[in-house]
Amino acid sequence: MDFQGIYDHLKAKDTPGLLTADHPRLPDPENKKDKGRFGSPFVEVDPQHICEFMVACRDDDRLGFDLLADLSAADPAEESEEFWVLYQLLSINHRHRLMVKSRISKEGANINTLSGIFRAAQWHERECAEMFGIQFNGHPDPRNMLLPDDWEGYPLRKDYEFPEEYHGISCV
Repeated sequence: MDFQGIYDHLKAKDTPGLLTADHPRLPDPENKKDKGRFGSPFVEVDPQHICEFMVACRDDDRLGFDLLADLSAADPAEESEEFWVLYQLLSINHRHRLMVKSRISKEGANINTLSGIFRAAQWHERECAEMFGIQFNGHPDPRNMLLPDDWEGYPLRKDYEFPEEYHGISCV
């Protein structure tokens, strides 16, 4: 099934949390500030319903998204007040994939864990928490796995200032 077919199916089933879809597009030649949008098409999902949406995608026989291939986040701009939490779902049997985006506030950034739905979420969410400071509510093991426990800040945020040294070791 292609992206439009997946999106139409999700809409027809009134999937919880589904907000909209966005497709890549070329820049508008009439508007010099419009850069267009490149990349993959994605669906946008209400972060309050991310778990219900993912269960629906996994358990629907026509979709069968049985693998969370990737989970990450993006900080679109330093002045932005939100993060994008990005998920890549894959159906091995149906050979299709779906990109899902949820927007959450940078202030008190948190979203529910998917670790009870997709086991792979445990590692992806830990990395995302360390790099962006996003809390995954209900995560079974929120320890750091990449950075030392006393590391200050979140390196993939646009406003992050890299330290000059860490425990007397130069970072420059």
